[in-house]
Amino acid sequence: MADFTKKAIRNSFLKLLNEKPLKKISVRDIVDDCNINRNTFYYHFQDIPQLTESIIKEDTERFITQYPTISSLEDCLQAIIGFALENKQAILHIYRSVSRDVYEQYQWRICEYAATTYINEILTGRNVSESDRKCLISYLKCVSFGFVIGWLESGMQDDIQTFAHRICELKLENLEEIIDRCDQK
Repeated sequence: MADFTKKAIRNSFLKLLNEKPLKKISVRDIVDDCNINRNTFYYHFQDIPQLTESIIKEDTERFITQYPTISSLEDCLQAIIGFALENKQAILHIYRSVSRDVYEQYQWRICEYAATTYINEILTGRNVSESDRKCLISYLKCVSFGFVIGWLESGMQDDIQTFAHRICELKLENLEEIIDRCDQK
């Protein structure tokens, strides 16, 4: 029953967050929407910022579970933006709120996971030093994070999937060249 109630709170909050900015959502709005009392909300969450962080953390963990392997740069970028596209307006409202740092922290973790998973996949069977592997992961993580943050800064107005595809067309050859130079066979 506790999981059901917690999920109802989460769903109500996301619904409201897709409708209005975070600063305009109160605990009263959430409990009214999911038809529970305030004490029930506070049994599960300390406050709205903790609820926000809990949702972001759960979605990050779900992302990591959902993508145990990433075999192409485009899949890497599409996975990262897919996470943000699921609740576009809610993500924008969180990004434009005092909880922005929490969102960025978890977005950084997603980019790091996706970059690490992808680089480890494409380096299989290659003799690349650990320091070069770390450098490639760091490069891709930073590019991916900048890509997503730039998109958020534009208000998610760009056709991000087409843009991601075009970036992959332009950069894939370059990344392969870099990896070939790192290969110590």
